[in-house]
Amino acid sequence: MAGEILLVREVNKGFGGILALDRCSIAVDQGEIVGLIGPNGAGKSTLFDIISGFVQPDAGSIAFRGEEIVGLPAHRIARMGLVRTFQIPRALMRMTVLENMMLGAQGQTGERAIASIIRRHRVEDEESIIRKKAEEILKFFDLLPMKDQYGGSLSGGQKKMLEMARALMADPRLLLLDEPFAGVNPALADRLIQQIKILKEKGLTIMIIEHAIPYVIALCDELYVLNKGSVLAHGRPEEVIADRRVFEAYLGEADDAQS
Repeated sequence: MAGEILLVREVNKGFGGILALDRCSIAVDQGEIVGLIGPNGAGKSTLFDIISGFVQPDAGSIAFRGEEIVGLPAHRIARMGLVRTFQIPRALMRMTVLENMMLGAQGQTGERAIASIIRRHRVEDEESIIRKKAEEILKFFDLLPMKDQYGGSLSGGQKKMLEMARALMADPRLLLLDEPFAGVNPALADRLIQQIKILKEKGLTIMIIEHAIPYVIALCDELYVLNKGSVLAHGRPEEVIADRRVFEAYLGEADDAQS
């Protein structure tokens, strides 16, 4: 192992008297794919929100590449190399696929009004580089033929892939994927599994929230199970899935849904 890239220690978070996370601790080793599963309401998305800086915890610490990130805004954390996607894709519907991608690039000179005037040639050169990078990533996700289509015209699965592609524009060290397979047809899901594996081979560390257990087993090196805001089990995926406590947690969710 290359060491821990993310260390979450004893994180608590409550909303209106309801404890969403209760002394939650998770470690992610660099270069691995780590899965996060659990019943609805277990605290999975809340944990992602806190790790990525969109929500602040009530207690606990989070170290990314050895640096404490609790209290930092989301954009600062993203610039450090910790980038996330969302359960519901956030593609800008009235912009083209390529424009969506180019917005994902970090620290563009053209974002600063004065620089865009006095350094016009630099901005143009930079934009050309960003465009080429965006097109290469779109090609990897089989989205290049759609680069001039509006984001809103894509299918649900394609929007998921666009969101992941746009996240890669920020050159992440750790990528958090929130239910990347939800609403994706089986053929596209199989392709997405292969793409995620290739990203891992290239050195990207990935953490995934996912309900589809077969995809979790196919992808993950390690698996955490959250239940009622706490870590119920963690370890190799096959061992975790076989844990009776995990089965009972999911069975309890099914019983609650039927009652």
